[in-house]
Amino acid sequence: MTDLDTLLGAARLVDLTQPLGPDTTLWPGSAPFAAAVVADYDSDGCYARELAVPEHAGTHLDAPAHFARGGAHLDAIPLEALVRPLVKLDVRPWVRDDPSAVIGADVLLELEARDGAIPAGSAVLVHTGWDAHYADPRRYLGDGAVAFPGLACDAAELLVARRATGIGIDTLSVDPGSSTDHPVHRTVLPAGIWQLEGLVGLEQVPARGAWLVAAPLLLVDGSGAPARVFAILPA
Repeated sequence: MTDLDTLLGAARLVDLTQPLGPDTTLWPGSAPFAAAVVADYDSDGCYARELAVPEHAGTHLDAPAHFARGGAHLDAIPLEALVRPLVKLDVRPWVRDDPSAVIGADVLLELEARDGAIPAGSAVLVHTGWDAHYADPRRYLGDGAVAFPGLACDAAELLVARRATGIGIDTLSVDPGSSTDHPVHRTVLPAGIWQLEGLVGLEQVPARGAWLVAAPLLLVDGSGAPARVFAILPA
C-alpha cells in the first residue's frame, strides 16, 4: 500500500452527498432541476448540457448571506473554512422515526458529556437518520405539511457559543420542517457560520477524529450552492 492509499484510499473516504438530478427532493416552490443537452456526440463530437438548478438543491451549503444582510456570500468563504475537523452528533435515539422531533441544547450537552466537548473551529454534523428517506419525497419532506426533524434555537445558540465554523444535518434544513420563522438559520448564519443541508451517510462517520471537506461551487454573490461533501476517516 502506498502512502497515498494510506492517506486518501477509498477505505478512508465517505461520500456524504446526495445525487443531484431531476429526482432530487427540493424545497416546496423551488424551480425544478433541469438539464438541456446542448451538444451531442453525433452532431458535435462531444457531450454537454446547460443546467438550471436552485442554489439550495440537494446536498448544499448555505452561506451566511442566505439569512444575514451583509453576511459573506459563497465566494467570500475562505477555503480553509471548508476543510475542518468533523464532530458528529448522533441524535437518532431522540429522533427515532418522528418527523416532529426537535433537538435541543440538552441533547447536545448530553452527547458532549459522553463524547467530549465540541472543539472550536469544528464542523458539527447532526445525524438524525432522516437521510434514509431522501429517495421518497413524501417521507423525506412530509406528506401534505412539511415535516422533518431539526434543531431547536437553543441548540443553535450552543453551537455558536462553541465557535463552530460550520454545522450540517441530514435533513432538508437545520430548522425543523414545521418551522416558519427559521430561528436556527437566523442564529447561525448571522454569526458567520456556514450550514450544510441534505447530507447522507453519516452513520459511516465517527463522533470524533474525522475531517470534513465541503466543496460548493465558487459562485459569485451566491447565497448557497450544491456541494460535494465528504469525510476523511481517521487512520
